[in-house]
Amino acid sequence: MEWAKRYPMNVTQQAGQLRRMRGLFDLGQDFAYGVFSRDGSEVLGGTGLHPRVGEGALEIGYWISASHTGRGLATEIAGALTRVAFEVEGVRRVEIHCDPRNVRSAAVARRLGFVHEGTLRQRLVAPDGTLRDTMSWTLLSEEYPASPAAATVTEAFDVLGQKLL
Repeated sequence: MEWAKRYPMNVTQQAGQLRRMRGLFDLGQDFAYGVFSRDGSEVLGGTGLHPRVGEGALEIGYWISASHTGRGLATEIAGALTRVAFEVEGVRRVEIHCDPRNVRSAAVARRLGFVHEGTLRQRLVAPDGTLRDTMSWTLLSEEYPASPAAATVTEAFDVLGQKLL
């Protein structure tokens, strides 16, 4: 994960990172979200829709705090963002990328109906400098309606509070 190379950060650096992410969101260029407990008191993870995979496509990225894995949060998050990508943004393709050693992340893609297109060898540089493979999972717009992702219960609202889903 490219963003992981920047951590740990001090408070000033993190504030700058959050400002940058907010600016990209406001410009419609990248969409990062926090994942919080229901009462908002705890950060459980993060997620986003990223346009870095080509025209008419979005990549879903997510991470869940180690103390909150195994509860279905990543599946719920990825399912919700898949719906937003297809039903709100109107993309043709949604991708999920993960390290082959990340069995849980691959299971998320599989559970939502994504197809494993392949594993790209030595594609990413890890924070420790080693080269790592990455799996590419894809769901196409024509496959989406019959996928488990389409059945994800989701509500989405725009900045004015108008319901999108």
